[in-house]
Parts: sequence; C-alpha cells; structure tokens
Amino acid sequence: MQYFENEHIKYKNNQLYVDDININELAKEFGTPLYIYSKNHFINQYQEFENAFKSINHKIFYAMKANFNLSVVNTFVKLGSGVDANSEGELYRALKTGVDPSKVILTSVGKTKNEIKLGLEKNVLMIKAESEEEIELINKIACEMNKVARVAVRVNPDVDAKTHPYISTGLSSNKFGVDSKTALSIYKRRKDFSNIEFTGIDMHIGSQITLIEPFVEAVQKLSDLYFEIEKDGLKLAHFDVGGGIGVSYNSEQSFSINEFAEKTIPLFKKLDCEIIFEPGRFLTANGGILVTEVLYNKKNGDKNFVIVDSAMNDMLRPSIYQAYHHIQPTTKFGNRNDIVADVVGPICESGDYFARDREITQSNSGDLLALTSAGAYGMVMSFNYNGRRRPPEILVDGNKYDEVRSRETFDHLIYDEKIV
Repeated sequence: MQYFENEHIKYKNNQLYVDDININELAKEFGTPLYIYSKNHFINQYQEFENAFKSINHKIFYAMKANFNLSVVNTFVKLGSGVDANSEGELYRALKTGVDPSKVILTSVGKTKNEIKLGLEKNVLMIKAESEEEIELINKIACEMNKVARVAVRVNPDVDAKTHPYISTGLSSNKFGVDSKTALSIYKRRKDFSNIEFTGIDMHIGSQITLIEPFVEAVQKLSDLYFEIEKDGLKLAHFDVGGGIGVSYNSEQSFSINEFAEKTIPLFKKLDCEIIFEPGRFLTANGGILVTEVLYNKKNGDKNFVIVDSAMNDMLRPSIYQAYHHIQPTTKFGNRNDIVADVVGPICESGDYFARDREITQSNSGDLLALTSAGAYGMVMSFNYNGRRRPPEILVDGNKYDEVRSRETFDHLIYDEKIV
C-alpha cells in the first residue's frame, strides 16, 4: 500500500509522527479515537497563501467551519487572519479567541434575527446577505438598533465547480446567493435600504475544487458585475472570492496556490478594492489525523472487515460524501501482507464506514491506524449517535503538544437533560 506523508506528518524509524511527537505515545496517553493536528502545518499553509498574493491588497478570513477548535482558530488569528463565522455559535467561538470583531465576517444562507442582531451589536466587518428578504430584514433590524449595517451581497455566478454535488454552491440550482441580475437590482436600489451600507460583493462556488478554470470563470463573471455596480456610482470596498480551494486526499491533483495567484492576480489588479479570501480546508485538512484502534478482524464469505473504535460520529465525511481518507498503520510492519477490506466502525448503521474494498496492510487487534487529511470537516461534524462521546483534540507544535479539547465525559452527554 501507499503511505500518506508530508512535511509535518511522516514516518521515522517506521513510527508515524506529527512533527516531533510519536503518535503511538500520544494514543497511550489520551486513548483512541483521537484527533491530532500539526500547528506548524497550519502556519505554513497560511503563510504560503499570504505570500502568493502579497502583490495585491488582500485579506484572509479563515473559514472556521472547517475546524473551529479555539486553539486552531487562534493560530490563524495570531497570524493576522480574520475569521469567517457561519452562525451565532461560530461567532461566539471566534470572539472567544479575542479576535477584533472588525476582522469577522458573518455568513450563512439562513441567518436568524438573533444572529443578525448579534453581528450588528458586535460591529462585525460585514454581513453577507444571500437574499432580498434577508437584506430587508437586516435593514429593519439595523433601523431598530439605530445602526448602519455593512453588507455584502453573495452572488451565485452559475459556474460548475466540478466538485461533489453536496458541496457545490455556485450553480443556479444551488441554494446559495442570488443571481447577478437580482444582485445588480439590489445595488441599484440601495437608497431603499436607509440603514445599510453596501461595502462588498461576494461569491463562493463550492468546496474541494481541484480545477482552476471554474475559479477564473467565476472571478471574471463577478468582475463584470463589479464594474456594472461601479458604473452606477457605487464604490465597493471588498471583492470576496470565498474559499473552496481543493487539497489532495488521495491521488487527485489540485492546482497550487501559486498557480491560483498567477491566473487571478491580473484580474484582481483591475479592481480598485480589497480582495478577500476565505480558505478553510486548504489551511487545515492535511495537517490533521484521526487515530483509531483496531478492535477485530472478520470475514463474511470472501469479504474482509476491519472493525475499529472510531465511527461515523467521529468522522462523517466518508458516510455522507463517500469521501476518501487514506488509512495507514501508525507502525510499519515489514512482515505484514496487504489485504482488501472494508474499514468500519461500531455504530449500528451500514453507512458507518471509513473505506470500502480498500487495499490496506493487514492489522491485528490492538494495532493503531491513522485516517489522514482529517484536519478539516472532521471534529466539527462529529456528534453523539449511539451515546458515543466525541474524541479529544491534540495540537502539536514541534516537540510540544497540548490537549486543546478533552474527551467528552458521560456527564457531558446528559448535562442538560432531566427525567420526568
């Protein structure tokens, strides 16, 4: 089998390490399932993105929906990043890191009145609006609060991002944003919204995009709209590209951030405003692993099953997206054969699996396996089905590590319940 490795997650003397920390030793200390992240991977990814666009006026807003652990968010805040918060809860978490609210963007297709009010109370940089009715509500709430709301309209450029349909957001058939015609109409009627200042224009065409052409097409389309708005007399301060840059989970090849910059900077230089990016997965995905213990091996006829102590409640992506995560032993054994097997969890659902018909190294009960590329959309999507406790998270920084979230206790599971 092939092994996933990068600068910060690799084997040393046949043992898997994150930076300078042995994974097997961490598993002994904290148990499994266990999320482990490399802080230095996050930092390097951020700096690579920053350097790629240093020639233009730009700002990165970390999309915390990818991984909202407070220490992870704080890592990016300390680097100078803003934060893209997608809900009242994410905004609450972001502000706990001490980030200046003026460096926070409030997003979401369906913001509640409370979320809009909270965004205005905290004076976030801008609220991204996704419908005419939402703009009317923002204006009403801002009027009641005697405030002027900074708003950007999310435009759906009707571009096929060539990604999984569940994470494609830029087609007219998707629920996100408004079409260009509607957006232009809203900007032209800006005087109808006395308590709104339209400061930007926004798009986000999908997630895990590995082809650069959809991005270029979408930027061109949104640029055309930007110039139409400018022609109507409105000077926008922000042009928001969103996120969605793909990473390599398996053998897929995504464009590099430098290629992205090379193709888009000439387009951005035509715009007289700040360019905003909202990367999430790009910054965190390949900086994390989920460690799990093999419980049992079994055969059903000719079918091999490897049963592990992690489950779909710990890592949901394979179940709902059929997503690929490389699975490899934390210790390389030279005398083990490869087998073809399903790697499955203990939850009572047939959809509780991490891999089907996967070629992996034969594992014995008690061995540890690592699911790679688990730094994004892993822990944030975890839940408590079957009464399972969510795993701890460890942040590694070179030869140091911290438990940045402990394993849930059974009391956590019932803290707000009562028997009547």
